[in-house]
Amino acid sequence: VSDLRPSAFPGSLDVSRSMFDLRSPPHRFMKRYDSVSSVPSSTSSRKDSQGSNRSLDTITLSGDERDFGRLNVKLCYVSSVEQIWITVLHCKDLSWPSNCGENPRICVKGILTLPKPVHFRSSAKEGCSDIEFMETFVFAIKLQSLQAVRLVFKIQTQTPRKKTIGECSLALRELSSQESSHWLDISPPSK
Repeated sequence: VSDLRPSAFPGSLDVSRSMFDLRSPPHRFMKRYDSVSSVPSSTSSRKDSQGSNRSLDTITLSGDERDFGRLNVKLCYVSSVEQIWITVLHCKDLSWPSNCGENPRICVKGILTLPKPVHFRSSAKEGCSDIEFMETFVFAIKLQSLQAVRLVFKIQTQTPRKKTIGECSLALRELSSQESSHWLDISPPSK
């Protein structure tokens, strides 16, 4: 499923661009079809079974098609002191299973997948679709060690019980002293 919504953050860096990303100009002549009816659907609205127009933002998806949200993080490597700075900014459009309750406490757990993994965790915030964390974590690790690993984020509920509700990851091959911002799509937790 392609995200047809314009980015709410101009200049935000997309971590990966799908060939089906319909926001970019080379695809403006492509026709999109509704997967159920094979009827072309417009960018802004389509008719539902009752014949009324609805914005694509309001269409509810189920199962694997559901949007789990996105996580915004910033990374920086300070080579003079051999430190990686990881800032967890916020989760946008976050959703969670109904069995987690209406407003569970949510945190972000990070893992640097080194031979001896490095774990860190944000403070828990009250669950809502947009959660600001604004927390920075600093670790002294040699750049060569980091360039071969991934940074994994697990979105977890703390209440009513601890449970991973989504995850995303990022390769650290291109760390630099210039701070980089990343929007990561949250996926269902791997089995």
